[in-house]
Amino acid sequence: MNTLPVCSSLSPSSPASAVSRPLRLHPLLLAVLCAWSGSTLAQQAAASDGSSEAATLPTIEVRSSGSVAERKQLPQTTASVTADTAANSINVTDSSDALKYLPSLSVRKRYIGDTQSPLATRTTGVNASARSLIYADGILLSALVNNNNGNGSPRWFMVAPEEIERIDVMYGPFAAEYPGNSYGAVTEIATRMPQQFEASIKAQYAQQDFSQYGASGTYRAQEYNVGLGNRRGALAWRFSVNHLDSYSQPVTYITATSLPAGTTGAVLVQDRTGKNLYVLGAGNLTHTVQDTARLKVSYDFTPALTATYTLGFWQNQASANPQSFLKTASGATAYTSGFSSNDVDQQQWMQSLELRSKTGGEWDWQLAASTLSASRDLTRTSTATFPAGQSGGAGTIADASGTGWSTVDAKGIWRPQGSAQVISFGAHVDRYTLATPTWNTSNWVSGGNGTLASDSRGKTETSALWAQDVWRLSSSLKATLGARYEWWRAFDGRNVSTSGSTVFAVNQPEVSHSGLSPKASLAWALADDWVTTLSTGRALRFPTVGELYQNVLLNGVYLQANPNLKPEKVWSTELAIEKQ
Repeated sequence: MNTLPVCSSLSPSSPASAVSRPLRLHPLLLAVLCAWSGSTLAQQAAASDGSSEAATLPTIEVRSSGSVAERKQLPQTTASVTADTAANSINVTDSSDALKYLPSLSVRKRYIGDTQSPLATRTTGVNASARSLIYADGILLSALVNNNNGNGSPRWFMVAPEEIERIDVMYGPFAAEYPGNSYGAVTEIATRMPQQFEASIKAQYAQQDFSQYGASGTYRAQEYNVGLGNRRGALAWRFSVNHLDSYSQPVTYITATSLPAGTTGAVLVQDRTGKNLYVLGAGNLTHTVQDTARLKVSYDFTPALTATYTLGFWQNQASANPQSFLKTASGATAYTSGFSSNDVDQQQWMQSLELRSKTGGEWDWQLAASTLSASRDLTRTSTATFPAGQSGGAGTIADASGTGWSTVDAKGIWRPQGSAQVISFGAHVDRYTLATPTWNTSNWVSGGNGTLASDSRGKTETSALWAQDVWRLSSSLKATLGARYEWWRAFDGRNVSTSGSTVFAVNQPEVSHSGLSPKASLAWALADDWVTTLSTGRALRFPTVGELYQNVLLNGVYLQANPNLKPEKVWSTELAIEKQ
């Protein structure tokens, strides 16, 4: 893919590494929170005094510019990328691109503007979006309403690349602060705030030439971003808007085991088992137009107490159409039942409010709440014969409006004076809502809802308490112990499916689970420039609301999810040896 920045500081692609160091709470289980946890080391070890040769563990300085692992003293191995590194060595078209050269990570981004871009890690794949976590300024971007490479993909588009200050990726479930979804990795995106008035404008153009199975094309994308920001005394704000207009290469292919009668032009290939397969055409050539707006406002009540409010809005208008390789005897383009079109109309809102102390002294704390919801999410799909049905005819309307999630967190950190310990603790509550009815319609382009074809609904809720402690046992040895206890339940589940005129409706039972996730880590400075860390931890990954209740249409038959899934129980251990 070739890209051309216009009036922009966007840098060309580079294979160089961009890696840098970096509700219902249950009081009777508070005793669990006497466990300890701590941090993996990310700075060079220093001698305990000028005359000693003994290796010592580094003192972690609490500062806003450091990585998340440094600031929070977390035990995970960490890789980071800063805004300067991204600008100088990475071709960034959206926020997910900034991760592309970090180790043991892969974002399945098929084209510019792809809304189905899950994060894969060294222990999880592209079909397991709920096995990693992505945050932006503490706002959860991971769509834990499902665990797939579709509607469970992170909401990367809620953060513009121009806003990013740094990104930290922490590997493994070794910090009690994060839920069991962290057993792949945790990505923390920090956005910047202006120190004085600033204004920016960027225009970007990209194109790619694509050819496969004898069909070829040139697919273009253009993007515009405008940003404004200022700081006056205690008040700082930043506002940005982004517009994207992009065309994709073929995303899928229509295949058959035999050549349709009376046609030519299909491409004969072999499937993964070696059997013959005919490629009849390309599918889901997508044209997407997206608009994003984001406002972030902060106010310093005192030098040590700051409130931050974030508001984000995203909308997407997309259409996907097929391309047939088939020809009739007269040379006209031919189509079969596998060819269809769909249109997408989406609007999503994101909000968060945070109050944080930053004394760096004996006590600090944080209160934060966030929500992300779909105010409109319609997918219109044609079931009429293509191309006659391209301008109308029978189809379906899938409506995911109302699907979303909300989170609340309270966190504290205690640095006892004269002690070798740093103790952190917190409480967490979240709720996820799934609502995805699908309606039949007489006109898939502009018609209203007809009869109900299927429906998937439900909610999940999690409450958690956690604590962790960094304990310096000696000048060269740090111990890490921690624990997280979670209470989870799924409720209000309902599934509806149809077969002809017969309707099958099921109210699903409420289910609940709970459990303890202990963590432990030990870091030893072998020498001034060598540190080895052994970490182990348990993770409970509770089912997403989609895994419990989302119907799946396969070959015209609705398959119901399993409403009785149990949590994934993961034990993860890592030995890391680091030379600075």
